Amino acid sequence: MKLVVFGLTVSSSWGNGHATLWRGLIRALSRRGWQVVFFERDLPYYAGARDLYALEQGELVLYPDWPQALAARHLADADAAMVTSFCPDGVEATRLVLDAPRPLHVFYDLDTPVTLERLEQGQPLSYVGPRGLADFDIVLSYAGGGALDALRDRLGARIAVPLYGHVDPDVHRPAAPRPEFAGDLSYIGTYAADRQAALEALLVEPARRRPDLRLVIAGAQYPDSFPWSGNIFFLRHLAPGDHPAFYASSRLTLNVTRRAMADMGWCPSGRLFEAAACGAPVLSDAWPGLEEFFGPGREILLARGTDDALTALDLPGPELRRIGAAARERVLDEHTSARRAADLEALLASARPAPPIAMEA
Repeated sequence: MKLVVFGLTVSSSWGNGHATLWRGLIRALSRRGWQVVFFERDLPYYAGARDLYALEQGELVLYPDWPQALAARHLADADAAMVTSFCPDGVEATRLVLDAPRPLHVFYDLDTPVTLERLEQGQPLSYVGPRGLADFDIVLSYAGGGALDALRDRLGARIAVPLYGHVDPDVHRPAAPRPEFAGDLSYIGTYAADRQAALEALLVEPARRRPDLRLVIAGAQYPDSFPWSGNIFFLRHLAPGDHPAFYASSRLTLNVTRRAMADMGWCPSGRLFEAAACGAPVLSDAWPGLEEFFGPGREILLARGTDDALTALDLPGPELRRIGAAARERVLDEHTSARRAADLEALLASARPAPPIAMEA
């Protein structure tokens, strides 16, 4: 089976959540016999922080200008063709994919809450054409719950189903701590204004109240106005290969969900699964549907404010380690890239029209 993807990026994990997810999914699909070709525009901000140059289990096409002829050749023998959210050439790719008669036509929104929030605010969607999603055979969504109804009602999707985040346990697994990452509470995340209030309540304010704590942030695009303090330490970019050691080096790691995702619910971040796969005890903000992925108090700790965060930080080490181990077990059972690859394969098979029944003479 051959899958052609027109996406945002798989080559750089800087400032986005797409690349790591795609790497795990492509590896898992390859093990199931799929050939994946990924088309990515060679954007300067990703080129400057590129941490993958070729797909061992697929083909990466990095292009400076829209490669119409090459894309058409790959679509000619593809079994499925996919356009994703925030694809820089999403409208052109959609047009080409829908004109290809052979492959199943798929749209995958890895940013569903952001897409729907922009629609609500009347903002244009550069990666969705004028007919919305009505012409795709199936629409996959990073978020479940009410987001699926919204994709059908607002963008015309005929079939909208969730394909949630996941983690590759060959990449994210328990590791030895490293002293440069040491802390009481760690956090990985690109700066986002709609995460700032929660981040201040669950990390910045605990740092202010407890100068004895050491807190570590790894991410990108943090402004000079961020309320740093002497016990908050910063790493501008952390390559995916360093994530396991980073998680292992703190007593507790923080998950903060973007506002649109938290309001909509049923939208776990890839970072949440990564941390859990590494056996890290996770402290998270609360949102609808979270209990479908992890059991609060058993596999994850929830905080609705600073006091909850400080209470979690004061839990004894054995209790935190028990929670981390339980979360890892849940991830390995339900949230691996291999599990999502099997889900994707089944979803594509279910969306493919049945062949016509031959009539007897």
